[in-house]
Amino acid sequence: MTETIPLGPPAAGTETETLIGSLERQRRLFAWKTGGLDAPGLRATVGASSMTIGGLLKHLALVEDVYFSVRLDRPPADLWRDVDFDADPDWEWRTAAGDSPETLYTLWRDSVERSRAHLAAALAAGGLDGTIPFTWPDGRSPSLRRVLIDMIEEYARHLGHVDLIRESIDGLVGEDPPA
Repeated sequence: MTETIPLGPPAAGTETETLIGSLERQRRLFAWKTGGLDAPGLRATVGASSMTIGGLLKHLALVEDVYFSVRLDRPPADLWRDVDFDADPDWEWRTAAGDSPETLYTLWRDSVERSRAHLAAALAAGGLDGTIPFTWPDGRSPSLRRVLIDMIEEYARHLGHVDLIRESIDGLVGEDPPA
């Protein structure tokens, strides 16, 4: 049976349905705005920024794995395990230019699928109010609700970047993909 992914938050759903629906909408918009580009498109920049869509794909794949794998005490993608992010904090941004479009799109899609599975398990175990195994430097552990809100914010922020870059590549604009 294929899982149905919501197109966005329901008009009158539960808190969990609304949060997951909002995150899925951000993911869907990100997939649409980043989709179908070749290597030069994934390396294009605008203005004074060095940010690329390829870098955004790799960055959000990493963030998905950090929030829904590492912080939920589950294994992340093998790719991240040997990277010293303290020594090279821009590693994913810097190395994306050397990755093929297929590699970048697969990396992001796979991390989203892992995140969905880990999120479903965490919701079943403790709901939105359940704290996660991760602790902040001050010793507090955030709730799963906070993790969802942080991921929604991460996508929303980066969708603005994708909007600018993608429009400069091929003129693609809009708030929703075609039906």
